[in-house]
Amino acid sequence: MSDFTHTIQKSRGISLPKIKGNAIVMGLYLLFLLLPIYWLLTMSLKTNSEILNSFTLWPRDLTFDNYLTILTDASWYTGYLNSMTYVVMNMVISLLVALPAAYAFSRYTFMGDKHLFFWLLTNRMAPPAVFALPFFQLYSSVGLFDTHIAVALAHSLFNVPLAVWILEGFMRGVPKEIDETAYIDGYSFPRFFIRIFTPLVASGIGVTAFFLFMFSWVELLLSRTLTSVNAKPIAATMTRTVGAAGIDWGVLAAAGVLTILPGALVIYFVRNYIPKRRATVFFGSKRRVETDCSSRFWARPLLIWLGLDCSVHLSGER
Repeated sequence: MSDFTHTIQKSRGISLPKIKGNAIVMGLYLLFLLLPIYWLLTMSLKTNSEILNSFTLWPRDLTFDNYLTILTDASWYTGYLNSMTYVVMNMVISLLVALPAAYAFSRYTFMGDKHLFFWLLTNRMAPPAVFALPFFQLYSSVGLFDTHIAVALAHSLFNVPLAVWILEGFMRGVPKEIDETAYIDGYSFPRFFIRIFTPLVASGIGVTAFFLFMFSWVELLLSRTLTSVNAKPIAATMTRTVGAAGIDWGVLAAAGVLTILPGALVIYFVRNYIPKRRATVFFGSKRRVETDCSSRFWARPLLIWLGLDCSVHLSGER
């Protein structure tokens, strides 16, 4: 009897390991985040018959024919080339327009500057569907329909205001004394802007290019409306996969995996290299300014991306 009582007391003293609520939340988040990607990857390695007729967590007959089809079929790989072409064109156009505009908003005060800045952002308040019909009619009239520049210009309507907003916050963090010192040393404005000011906001340009890339890469409505054959992007190609035998699920899944890779590579590059850069500018032969492009500059662009931007401007280290 005493042994039994002693056993009960010992069992009562055993404590189960505590599971933290944060670990549960993070585990569920990763599960719901990675499960669709994992399922897409496994579908890309299966045959259509296995996808439609069985439920398996891993392919029974592992095959890479779906990826081979995409890499050898011109109707598929040209979609990736078209997407990369107009994405790069859009990034270049948006940055060339946004850099001087953001500098003007960050350095000068003029009549109606606040109203003009707000007017630029109104393009972000309207969905792309509002501009799809006007763009289609306009580009069809001037002969730009089904061209890469048509999609790039259409995306610039939405990306330029975003780029101006992000870059203006970065440029306000650069002290105005740098501009005055450059003018005293005899720098012209183009030379000052390219050789001195641009390196100081290089991290901002990288972050802006990241957001421009992500918008153009995943946008579907305008790119599908303004193209038909020659400039059709991969997003539009993936929506037109119904053939005589039905939908080729394996090829469609492989296309989805390959579509995720460029965005993942851009995110990895920006996350690991852009925020850690240090910008150093030289006046003549002497080093004058060195700035730390740390991760604190990410706060405002992320809020802008989420639609929660506040009116507080980030300030750089003095």
